[in-house]
Amino acid sequence: MTNPKPNGGERSIVMSFYRAFKSLGTALPTLLGVVLLLGLFLTLVSKQLIASVFTGELFRDTVIGSAMGSIAAGNPITSYVIGGELMKEGVSLFAITAFIVTWVTVSIVQFPAEAAILGKRFAVIRNSLGFILAIFVSIATVTTLMVIQ
Repeated sequence: MTNPKPNGGERSIVMSFYRAFKSLGTALPTLLGVVLLLGLFLTLVSKQLIASVFTGELFRDTVIGSAMGSIAAGNPITSYVIGGELMKEGVSLFAITAFIVTWVTVSIVQFPAEAAILGKRFAVIRNSLGFILAIFVSIATVTTLMVIQ
C-alpha cells in the first residue's frame, strides 16, 4: 500500500509555480513596454528608411548599429527583441550584433550619472572602449558564425 502522506516534492512544485508566476508578473510590464515600443517603432519607421540607413556595407552598418545601441541603452532582453525585428527587416547581422553589444555595454543616456559617480575620465574611456570593441566583437562574432555554418 502506498503512503498517502505527501512528501516535500509536491510542496516544492507548488512553490516553483508560485515563483514562476511571480517572476512573470514582475517582467510583464517590461515585456508589454517592449511590445508597445516595437509597435510604435514599426509604425513610425518605414522599411524604406531602415533600408536607406542600413545599406549592407559591413563597416558602415556596424558603426551605425553601434551608435544606435549606444544611444538607446537598455536591458539585454529588450535588445534581443528589437534585434529580431531588425533582422526581419533585412538589417545585416553585423549591425544587429553591434547594436546588441552596445545596447548593454555603452550608455550615452546614463553617462552624466556615471561621470558624476566614477569620474568623467573613467566614463569617457569606458564608453569609448565599449563602443570601439563592440564593432570588433560584432565583426568577429558574425564572421565566426559564417565560418561555422
